[in-house]
Amino acid sequence: MNRSCKTYRLSIIVRFWIRSRIIGSVLFLSVVIFPPPSLVVAKDIRESGTQLVLLGTGTPNPDPDRSGPATAVVVNGSAYLVDFGPGVVRRASAACRDKGIAALDPGNIKVVFVTHLHSDHTAGYPDLVLTPWVMGRRVPLEVYGPKGIKSMTKHILAAYQEDISIRTLGMENIPPDSLKVNAHEINTGVIYKDANVTVTAFPTRHGDWKETYGYRFDTADRSIVISGDTVPLQSTIDACRGCDILVHEAQTMKYLASPRRPSLQGTDFRAYAEKYHTTTLQLAELAKKAKPGLLILYHNPISLQPKRKLFASTPEDLMNEIRTGGYSGKVVVGRDLDVY
Repeated sequence: MNRSCKTYRLSIIVRFWIRSRIIGSVLFLSVVIFPPPSLVVAKDIRESGTQLVLLGTGTPNPDPDRSGPATAVVVNGSAYLVDFGPGVVRRASAACRDKGIAALDPGNIKVVFVTHLHSDHTAGYPDLVLTPWVMGRRVPLEVYGPKGIKSMTKHILAAYQEDISIRTLGMENIPPDSLKVNAHEINTGVIYKDANVTVTAFPTRHGDWKETYGYRFDTADRSIVISGDTVPLQSTIDACRGCDILVHEAQTMKYLASPRRPSLQGTDFRAYAEKYHTTTLQLAELAKKAKPGLLILYHNPISLQPKRKLFASTPEDLMNEIRTGGYSGKVVVGRDLDVY
């Protein structure tokens, strides 16, 4: 081969080497500077402090897009759960596997708070008690809530006694003393404190229930208030008072005026709603006084997919009515598996 061919061949090799180095560098930088969404989520979760995770934002209506009410506060690798509506265990597993939040592996959930004992907030309780135990949890589940939570816990364990017996006495050979649930019936004030968080219960009002609670979580870097189901109250305003996040229920005026809503035997639905829930316009007034850094709307009767025709109102209706009510602060409509 003559010199010119050797030079040409060498130049091709050199150019290829340079180009490959440039492409490799660009790809490396693109991953570092502009990582794909999955990396962004994992990075945010690992490097942030306190995280709020919406596990379920739905209502009693069996909405395929939204699980029953359940919210997690995650601090330093520990999860603190509020409410356990239908689907809570599988949503927690999704947050662990899809969002990279290891604290929400169901077996890692050890501390739980419940706002009130309506079925849509508690139907996931047996699943939360039993499934992580079957999968290997061997520490007690600590549950805090209103009067009645002890009785509910006792009856759940009794209802599943045949299952528990088979799993402990049969071939699975799970230690018989490993299934422990400690139910604590609370009052208002500080009800829980550890190295990560202080939890304060405040009174709410939800129709005919004698005891219902909202919760404030104070951590080293954030304050989070979760209302549960309630009419608008001064106690919620006092619990927030400039908190970083307020998670609050809301019903749109459009929904209340629609024929596409539950029928109650002998009771006017709007009269019922006024006694049990908060409207968007009422929440706008409340938020103006509470002044949260972020208002998250959850547990609201909206259709994420209008074709399902579950409810007459949409996320846009929620936002429009909150703004019509005069609230100009930061507000979002919460969806299952959102992380803040």
